[in-house]
Parts: sequence; structure tokens; C-alpha cells
Amino acid sequence: MTAELGGHPAGGDDSREGTVLQTLLRGLDVFEAVAERAGTATAKGLARQLGIRQSTCYHLLRTLRAGGYVVRLSTGQFDVGPRGASLGKSVSARTGPAPDISVILTRLHNKTRETSYVCGWFHGTIQRQQVITGLHSLNVKNLDVGYAGNMHARASCQAVLAFLPESQVRTMFSGVTLTRLTANTITDYDALVTELASVRRRGFALDIEAFESDICCVSAPFFDASGDPAGSFSVSVPVSRYGQVRNSLTSEVREAGVLATNLLRTGRLSVPTASSDSAVARTAQ
Repeated sequence: MTAELGGHPAGGDDSREGTVLQTLLRGLDVFEAVAERAGTATAKGLARQLGIRQSTCYHLLRTLRAGGYVVRLSTGQFDVGPRGASLGKSVSARTGPAPDISVILTRLHNKTRETSYVCGWFHGTIQRQQVITGLHSLNVKNLDVGYAGNMHARASCQAVLAFLPESQVRTMFSGVTLTRLTANTITDYDALVTELASVRRRGFALDIEAFESDICCVSAPFFDASGDPAGSFSVSVPVSRYGQVRNSLTSEVREAGVLATNLLRTGRLSVPTASSDSAVARTAQ
């Protein structure tokens, strides 16, 4: 099987993206599709899904198997191999929360007993990094780790966006369609800028059925050693219980943000005293 070239002719300056190997791109598509199928992928199904010849798919799978990126199971189906799994762990280590940040998330969940999650600002997106499901039933779509969509509608994202340079926010959202997800979703750039200013003033973000109907969310940011936003902690609850728990949830997500900020600035994880707990609670009201 010969490698197919696309784009500019080979031999050009790499800085101008001279050569594109279509075969490599197809191989990566196959690898990604195998990972998505979670051990149920077949060559025939992959070929149909990706719109390539079955013979080509077999060649690509054989190459990925030789490199250890996929394995063929006893059932004849394909799954991610050891090198593919190692690659996933490397990516997760870069984009996932640090162990101490996860510990803070666990504290937030233990104190609220609600669905809690942490997001991180990473390469121009705000990705959900870890989720701990609450004790109460909560039907929320797109709670997957790695989700980075609809940043304009999510409190977890607004908590970070509010503290980014205005030029970055404008570049991401000005002149861009802001999808309406519910009747409460902000769909106008100027309205988004106004909301982000409110988030900065109060120190936390609120989503009142803006991302999903019947769901409310409270989110607070945390900052790195340079004072730049690094991510956010959030808690989601049904709208039916939001009014009863809003103040307590706000206090807890803000505490989580303070803990993470202090951790990133000092390198030490310390639990606040009872008096500092009370101070956070008062400012949240």
C-alpha cells in the first residue's frame, strides 16, 4: 500500500505544512474509531463507518497491530492495544487534574453530596476533567470527561472566561453563533460579556437552566501561581432543590477554588479553619 500525499508538494518547508500523508490520517481515523467502539470494532464496520475500502481498512489495522496500537481479540474484533493505552494515559496525565486537585474535588463532593466536577483551561478550551456523581438522581447530558462544548452556556466555563483577557474572549465568541440550548441560554455576544462582568464581581458563575432545562449549576474559578485562571469547580442540582441549597453550594465551590488557588501558588494543600469557612459562607450570601 503506497502512502498518499495531499496538500502542497513534498519537499517543501515544514513550517508551511508542505506534506500531508493521507494514509497516516486514515490510520489515525481507524485508531480513533477502534477506541470509540470499546472492543466491538470490526474491519467491515470500521470501513463502512469511515467510508474506506475494507481491504484498506485491513491494511491499516494490520499496521496498527504491528505497532501495538490495536489488538485483535479472540472474537475477531479489535480494541486498543498496549501502546494505544499508554498514549491515552499520557494525554490524560497532561489534561486531567493533578492528584491534589482531585482530592479537593472529593472534598467538595463529600460536603455537598451533589454531582461535582472540575474543569481545566487547556489549549484554548475549558475541558471537563473529572466528575463525581451525587447521591441524588440527576439527569445531565454531556457530563463526559473531556467535554469542551458550548462554553458560552456553562457556568463551569463562564467562571474561567470571566478572568481571561478580553481579547481572548472576543476572539472566541465575537461574530460566532452561540447555540441556544434552552430558553435561558445566552446567545448574544454583548450579553455574554455583561454576564462575565457579573461573574467577576461576585466571584462565581451561575447557570440557571441555561445549559440544560431543569438543571442549575454553581461554579467558582481557581488560579495558577501567575494569577491566571486555571480551571473551575462546579456543582449541579435539579432546579427543584436549587433555591434551598444555593448559598451552601456557593460557599463550597468557592472554598474549593480557594484551596486549589493556594495549592497552585504555594505547592501545599491545606484545609481551611472553621473561622475561614464562616468567612467564605458570609461572602457567598
